[in-house]
Amino acid sequence: MRVTNLAGAAEALGLGRRSLVALVGGGGKTTLLFALGRNLPAPTLLTTTTRMGCDRTGGFPCLIGPTDDELASALDHDGAVLVWRTTDERKALGFAPTEVDRWFANGAADHIVVEADGARRRPFTAPAPWEPPIPAASTHVVACIGADALGYVIADRVHRPLRVAAAAGCSPYERLTPARAAAALTSPVGMTKNVPESARFTVAVAGADPDDPQVQDLVAELERRQTESVVVRPDGDPTATPP
Repeated sequence: MRVTNLAGAAEALGLGRRSLVALVGGGGKTTLLFALGRNLPAPTLLTTTTRMGCDRTGGFPCLIGPTDDELASALDHDGAVLVWRTTDERKALGFAPTEVDRWFANGAADHIVVEADGARRRPFTAPAPWEPPIPAASTHVVACIGADALGYVIADRVHRPLRVAAAAGCSPYERLTPARAAAALTSPVGMTKNVPESARFTVAVAGADPDDPQVQDLVAELERRQTESVVVRPDGDPTATPP
């Protein structure tokens, strides 16, 4: 079992000198986005291809609809920045995946981390027909699931419960067991949807206690499906295993 805290997530996920990371799924995406922004070497660009709460900036300098020159200047000055296309009263709206691909191709930043899914702050979800908007050039896709989704009735706990149940092969009124969670995480109508063939796919189990039997069972189920996983302890817990 690969275990890390948030500070070690970049290493645990195997990010190299240059990466375009798309975060999909449920609980922990925004927290992981900001953790990678703090711990990846500069320059690092943080953004979304969906929407984020305007109140969630992680303490990073935030640019709204910058030109390429403005973006380059901010990255040179600050090292890591959060970029949105526009905002309304409550939500920040992100960029098209093709724009993120263009930044990566042009070398706008060594690392680009994209929140490429929405879950309305629920610990798990499954994509609608138009989701998730993953950039085609993504080098890594990380599917997030909050450990607090495991063992609960799907309809009571997750975003888009009917789609989660379909991906898991069960009723939305059944519990999300580790086996069902693994099925949804690896399903082509679940978390592997729209993942580029060249991207490295990893499941991140967020806010997890590696001694929890349900977490251990989920990791084992994913291993049986030949799927990488990382157990992310809550921040501040120093216990971790090497990647």
